Formats: sequence, structure tokens, C-alpha cells
Amino acid sequence: MAKIELKNISHSYDPPDVPDEKKTFVVKDLDICWEDGVANALLGPSGCGKTTLLNIISGLLTPTRGQVFVDGEDMTACSPRERGIAQVFQFPVVYDTMNVFDNLAFPLRNEKKNEKDIRKKVLEMAEILDLQDHLHTPSSRLCPAEKQKISLGRGIIRENTAAVLLDEPLTVIDPKRKWQLKRKLRNVQEVLHKTMIYVTHDQHEALTFADDVTVIKDGELVQKGSPEELHTDPASPFVGYFIGSPGMNILDFTLKDSEMRFNDFVLPASPELRDQLTPLGTAFQMGIRPEFVQTRSDAGDGWIPLTVSVIENNGAYRIFTLSKGETKIKTRVSEQVTAKEGEPVWLSFPEQRMRVFKDNKKVI
Repeated sequence: MAKIELKNISHSYDPPDVPDEKKTFVVKDLDICWEDGVANALLGPSGCGKTTLLNIISGLLTPTRGQVFVDGEDMTACSPRERGIAQVFQFPVVYDTMNVFDNLAFPLRNEKKNEKDIRKKVLEMAEILDLQDHLHTPSSRLCPAEKQKISLGRGIIRENTAAVLLDEPLTVIDPKRKWQLKRKLRNVQEVLHKTMIYVTHDQHEALTFADDVTVIKDGELVQKGSPEELHTDPASPFVGYFIGSPGMNILDFTLKDSEMRFNDFVLPASPELRDQLTPLGTAFQMGIRPEFVQTRSDAGDGWIPLTVSVIENNGAYRIFTLSKGETKIKTRVSEQVTAKEGEPVWLSFPEQRMRVFKDNKKVI
């Protein structure tokens, strides 16, 4: 197990002789700490620098600037073997000419362990990974999900494995098996108390695997916290929209007198909200999650009329996409709201459920 810290990490793939001011940095000035024995996720859109960060942590890549610490020790110049960090890639890495037992035993045999100890460790790992029935099966005959289990097992079977890095490990897994494998990954983490960092662009995978989620965008840290914190209190409009399905509604408004003036409607601002925002200026963004937008089929005093554009049926609830002029809003509604596409509904926005942003940062 290990605590992993990145201090002032920046990286550019430009040649070393290119001056810093002319380099393109894929990750920039990152300070991140992943605590010992925690299930973590590193989340962000494709191309934001996630894989670069994993390679820096594992030692496959030396950062242009900054330091990597494992349990307080500076490991920036150390090899992957010296760091004791295992990495599971998008595509399963197994030795197809070996059976499952020999695949799992391979790292231990490289360390010259005796066969009695190797057998004991392999049987323990096979039980944890539900591979007992496949130990003598050639790896080439297994499905991608089972092969990915072997990749994980080979990485964590050594006692000196400090942390496990999972680089989009469900990419090639059949959708029917994805949930099972993700559940197994989390189960392994809980049983062995290994520090794990799960890299993905899929917010659903991140939020259902991890206790702590780090969100990056364009190589920069945007927010770090629990899934609940990211959902309830996003630090920026980007996090609000990126987290959640569907994401947070983000609407521009101008504060004038005691009103929040949006493009196509006006809402009253309470004295408390007005007093908080007035010193900050007049231009803001309001964020509210679809499940917190109140929706009804008939008019009400102070409720805003919009037209139903699209209805998505998700079983227990439906998602309405609503429009009014240039404004688009998503709301989650129960079966009690019976409006059809093209018909009006009325909305209310509880102020206590609103989040207000200015210059891409949460102010309320």
C-alpha cells in the first residue's frame, strides 16, 4: 500500500532543447495526493492528460518538471520496478502460450520464489479473482474480461506492489461483463486495501468505483473530492456538466436589482442571494441539476412555461428536454407529469438547489 503525491508536475512531449515558454504542456503544475489504501479515480475527457499522468506515476515517463513521491520518498528518478507500482492497460496483457496459473506465477518466478510459496500465492489470487476454474486453461481461450483479471492478478500478486494503476481497463470488455469486472476490481481493492487509481473518461465508471475522484481538464486539476461532493458542489460549470447523467443545466444570467435575468425568462433573487452576488459583479452562470428542477403540467404563480422538445424514457423516470427561445433545459420528471412532445410544462427553480458560478468558479 502507498500514498502517492505529485508535486508541481508538468510535462511536455517537445524536445528538451525547446525553451519552456515555447513548449506545449499536456499537464501543468499539478499538485495531487492520493491517500494510502483508497479507491481513486482520475476522470477527464479524452486527451486531457490522464494517461500521461499514469505513466509519470508508474515511472514509464519522467516529468519535464516536478516530483513524484511514494510514501514520502522522492521516486521521480526511479524505475517502475523500484516504485513497486503495477499498471493494468486498456488492452489485456497476458502470455497466450501460458495457462492462467503460469501467467499469475510469472512475476513470482522472476523473483526466484520457491514453488511452494508460488503455488500458495497463485491459489489465493485465483480465489480473489474468481479464476479457480481456469487455472489450467490456456490464456488464449479466455474472454477479454477474464484476461483482464489475469493482468490485474499478475500486477498485485507481488507483496511489494504499492499501488495499482488502471488505465481505462474496461475499454474492450463486453458491455454485459463490464459491471461484473468493475465490481470485481473494487472487491479486490477492498480485500487487499491496495491504493488504486482508475483512469477513465466515463463519469459513471469513476463515480461507481471510487471513494475519491480527481477531475482534470486540459492538463489542469479542476476538482478533487468524493462522488457526492462533485455531484452536489461542483467547483466549475465544467464539473457540473461533466458529472451526472444528464449533466447540470448551466444558464447565463445577469443580476439586476432583485432579479436574475436569463435570456428568455426572469427569476426573483432573494435578498440573501442578491447581497452575496452584488459585490462580485453582474454577469453569472446558474447551475441546477435536472432532478432538482421542479416540473408540473399546469400553470402556477411564478412558474416558468417551457415547451417539451424531447422525451427520454428511463423506466422509473423520464428526462424532458425543454425549450424556450434559445434556452434549453433538461429536467427529470415522474410519470405524474403527462405532457407530450410539443406541449407546455411549467418549471420552478428552488434557490437552495442552485449553484452560482462566475469566471468558471463556484461562488455559491
